[in-house]
Amino acid sequence: MVSNLEKIGNSTYRRSNSIRSETIQESTTTPLVSITTPDFFKELISENYVRLADNPEVRMAVERIADMVSSMTIQLMQNSEKGDNRVINDLSRVVDINPNRYMTRKNFIAWVTRVLLLEGGGNAVVKPVFNGFKLSELKPIPPSNVSFNISDDDYSINIGAEEYDPQTLLHFVINPKPNQPFIGSSYKIALKDLVNNLKQSYVTKKAFMSSEYMPSVVVGVDSDSANLESEEGRTEIENRYLTRKKAGAPWIIPEGMINVQTLKPLTLQDLAINEAVEIDKKTVASLLGVPPFLLGVGNYSKDEYNNFVNTKILSFAQSIQQTLNQLIIDPTMYFNFNPRSLYNYSLNDLVSAGVQMVSVNSLRRNELRNWVGMPPDAEMDDLLVLENYLQQNDLTKQNKLIQDSVKGGEE
Repeated sequence: MVSNLEKIGNSTYRRSNSIRSETIQESTTTPLVSITTPDFFKELISENYVRLADNPEVRMAVERIADMVSSMTIQLMQNSEKGDNRVINDLSRVVDINPNRYMTRKNFIAWVTRVLLLEGGGNAVVKPVFNGFKLSELKPIPPSNVSFNISDDDYSINIGAEEYDPQTLLHFVINPKPNQPFIGSSYKIALKDLVNNLKQSYVTKKAFMSSEYMPSVVVGVDSDSANLESEEGRTEIENRYLTRKKAGAPWIIPEGMINVQTLKPLTLQDLAINEAVEIDKKTVASLLGVPPFLLGVGNYSKDEYNNFVNTKILSFAQSIQQTLNQLIIDPTMYFNFNPRSLYNYSLNDLVSAGVQMVSVNSLRRNELRNWVGMPPDAEMDDLLVLENYLQQNDLTKQNKLIQDSVKGGEE
């Protein structure tokens, strides 16, 4: 009922709610109870239908995106004259550590990501809960309980029977619709044919591998055809000549009685199943913006992985953090996802970059120890500067340029 409200409108929606409430009141006197088995509704669905969330390739891509986006720390930043500084307060704690009483930051952001990509059709709605002017929690709203009322230049969000102003909620959106820019869209239509193709490939592969018409050995028997017409006759010959008590023992066959031939059955490569699956997997990966090797196609590439972080992951994170900025009143503050932990660094890369920054007085040694996962050391907090690193104004104050008048110098 709720999903159809987008087409019907507000008036019909309110009228349907009143009818539903009257029905509930009437039914309280004679409650109806229906008991079904867990697989009752599953049996009613055609085997040819596959949800995007149930397709292995789509699930792998979405789970990887959700895992990486939710792994980034959400930092509350504030502008200053000398650069942006991180701010730690009650607001940053709710968003980055404890969004609500039942979820961690990682689970919350992973939920938002999955709903945007799959169940929510490009939309995810979260209800902020305030205690006075203080944000107390972020309550995720199930996508099945959300609908939209859309006009030419405005829209509202329905959560169950309640209608809300979008400015009072957090409405996360990806892929805005051309004619309804306030509402997002998913990859459902674009992925539909690919998912069907992949499912058919798996069905074909399963049927092919379990087919009874794939013998590896064909035996020609010089015998009365009547003995071979029945299963019992064929089994008798097999037990008599082709079966040994000890595995691997040679067959002892009378000369001229049996002619044994080996056959090479068709393979999946002959049917081009593997090539078709690989092409479909690459298309799914390209559409969702993930490297193909994350779906089991091709070889791992460090550069391709880091580019995936720089493009798809950070782009997706920006759509989330810009929506979270609606929680901030101070115009000098903003939320920012920190992607540094996602890049594929080796220990040598971290140490090499850290040592270079320490040598030019841009990094403390304890900060470098934090990069490589080591605890701070009290003796490593001082800044080290090489003797010949001076400010430009102090270049003339070097000892080697100062002449001692007592010892003499150039006249």
